[in-house]
Amino acid sequence: MSLVQAKESALTVRLAALPLPQGGFSRAARAAALGRLQAMGLPGKRDEYWRFTDPSALIAAEPTAAAVQDMGDESPLFDGFDRLKMVFVDGVFDPAQSDDLALAGVEITRLATADAADIHWAQGLYGKLEESGQSPVARPLAALNTAAAQDGVLIRVTGKASKPVHLIYDHISDTSDVTLHHCIKIEAGADMTLLESGPAGARFNNLLEVDVAEGGRFHHIRVQGRDHERRAVTHVFAKVATDALFKSFTLTANGALTRNEVVIDIPGDDAVAHVAGAALGDAAIDPFHHDDTVFMTHQGLRCESRQVFKKVLKHGAVGVFQGKILVKPGAQKTDGYQISQALLLDDDSQFLAKPELEIYADDVKCSHGSTTGAIDERALFYLRSRGVSVDEATALLVLSFLADAIAEIEDEALQAEIIARLEAWMARHKR
Repeated sequence: MSLVQAKESALTVRLAALPLPQGGFSRAARAAALGRLQAMGLPGKRDEYWRFTDPSALIAAEPTAAAVQDMGDESPLFDGFDRLKMVFVDGVFDPAQSDDLALAGVEITRLATADAADIHWAQGLYGKLEESGQSPVARPLAALNTAAAQDGVLIRVTGKASKPVHLIYDHISDTSDVTLHHCIKIEAGADMTLLESGPAGARFNNLLEVDVAEGGRFHHIRVQGRDHERRAVTHVFAKVATDALFKSFTLTANGALTRNEVVIDIPGDDAVAHVAGAALGDAAIDPFHHDDTVFMTHQGLRCESRQVFKKVLKHGAVGVFQGKILVKPGAQKTDGYQISQALLLDDDSQFLAKPELEIYADDVKCSHGSTTGAIDERALFYLRSRGVSVDEATALLVLSFLADAIAEIEDEALQAEIIARLEAWMARHKR
């Protein structure tokens, strides 16, 4: 069987297992996404941007069972923050656990509810950034999401949100297969923070489209973790206009397979886009494979972008980073920075990196770097010589290593919450 035939066969099987919504306002976007998907086929290991990650578990007709892990004595994430909660249990919205969706300066509706109508503001956004983000690299699982998403959140921000919106993804069935699609429109001068947390399901396909208008501000903090056997693919597609700011940070701990794709287009002048991530993987009991794939496109003048990704790996865990900065003709005074680093806590783990720069403007400042290494033995000796145990010393050095990524979170209280979770993970995963 040829590669094309194999992809067509895999897609036929996958679509046969999916109930495809007909849609109201999203009908045309879903049909277009399905057409794109049928033209591309599902991803395979021989595809250039999947050669480090085997997508077979993400494209199979049925999800691999994933046991639900108890949180133990850990408090729920962000529990000490005043925020608006929206809870999805295995992909189904739970109003009993969720808050009233009324929030000054913010309009919030659910995709499943809004899509019953033929007209909605999200019609101009749903699937649009995903579609434009399919070039020059095909992203078939994103097209699958647009075509098949049963629910999600539609948020339009017209002012400064008084508190963050928190999307909580609970997982109670070991065979749940969840597909959610969110659209966020930040109007000119508006400002909001979005929090995401939870394992969501045995398999999770999540897509977030964010349109930040002139002078808008969007902050995104996401925590993926807890269940060791979960498999997930996530997508963030963003467009950042003049004088706007987009910042996203993701903490990933545990999980058999996680693929996070971020595609950001910066058409406006003087815009800022930062994407950061910290991943901790221990494959002593279950596999850990974590893939960050980022594509940043500069089109405007005097824009700034940052990609800061750190991974801590042990007991055969695998980390992947594929990042690209594309500077188009005319995007002068671009300031683009990309760094990907891995800290290997043993000789069995591995880090696979593919950093790229593609520049068609002559007045730019762009750099990238990638390093892989072990714990600094001199620093470890220094701490041990002052009475610090090996486990405590290792935790301190790991936190120091991850500090640059965590610093991308502007809110100091949210930074402290992330650091506390990192410390708890290190305590549970001592040598």
